[in-house]
Amino acid sequence: MDRVKVSILGATGLVGQWMIKLLANHPFIEVAGLSASPGKVGSKYGDVVHWFIPGDVPEYVRDMVLVSTDPVDHKAVDVVLSALPNDVAWPTESKLVNAGINVVSNASPERMNPRIPLINPEVNWEHLNILREVKNNWIVKNPNCTAAIISMPLKPIQDLIGALHIVTLQSVSGAGYMGLSYLAIDGNVIPFIKGEEEKINIEINKILGKQFIDRYEPWGRPIYVTATRVPVKYGHTVVIHAILNRDTDTNQVIERLRGFRSLPQEKELPTAPREPIKVLDRVDAPQPARDLDPMAVSVGRVVTRDNVLRLVILGDNLVRGAAGITILTIETMKALGLL
Repeated sequence: MDRVKVSILGATGLVGQWMIKLLANHPFIEVAGLSASPGKVGSKYGDVVHWFIPGDVPEYVRDMVLVSTDPVDHKAVDVVLSALPNDVAWPTESKLVNAGINVVSNASPERMNPRIPLINPEVNWEHLNILREVKNNWIVKNPNCTAAIISMPLKPIQDLIGALHIVTLQSVSGAGYMGLSYLAIDGNVIPFIKGEEEKINIEINKILGKQFIDRYEPWGRPIYVTATRVPVKYGHTVVIHAILNRDTDTNQVIERLRGFRSLPQEKELPTAPREPIKVLDRVDAPQPARDLDPMAVSVGRVVTRDNVLRLVILGDNLVRGAAGITILTIETMKALGLL
């Protein structure tokens, strides 16, 4: 099988570290370059990275010399994977695309651009097909981590839903390694995350809608979101109350969730979870400390009453919501013949 060569921007950050860990010994994706902030360029990755995630720095990247984000340093790869901070991402990514380099980006700028597909592979892999009509190079965006987690269990029941009321309980790792002080969150809940409620609303509507070459048609359901930050290290929990548009039995919903499979499962892609939605029967599930899965979304407390469906869902914000979804998107594109 032909290998897909990638480079990683923002390789020393949390999401970049997870990309590196997940790509160790990948059957057909090869890491051919790593990039970091200007002060680290020219240094060996193992000498400058503050490795924060479980395990050690993978051997294959320890002696890799960090390069800049300039397109000249990424000409030899098939796709650049961007884990850059939002404030610097778009100028860098657009420069790469204009230089003839493809990009899959985890950063938020331009996610709602009508010409850029916003991809959660199991949910809307079909949106990638517009790239067949793109004459030049392309950029693909990942969703906001919480939108990525939420959209998975919504997919098999989206035809039942008239409106959504959502409360998120998002872990501190979602704010990045330096994003939130210990004193701010210890023993505390912060009922506001800047920009998060708007992102979740519009991104879910784009993901569950229809994508065309120059526009998208949103799903069109009203979504009301309250985003909170909680003192949990990893894993975003979300409480959903869905207003249903017809009578639906709880068991019917559970059956749809448990039976959901998509192209990544059909193609047995390396990063795809065999069971993308795990419905848990325990009355106290899901819990970040017990039920967090790297790529699957866990669902519990499923009940319908008076045409209202409640779901409590849990997903890994750094893997399913960021690094893992990036890699699964590359795998899906290769399966579709787009790489």
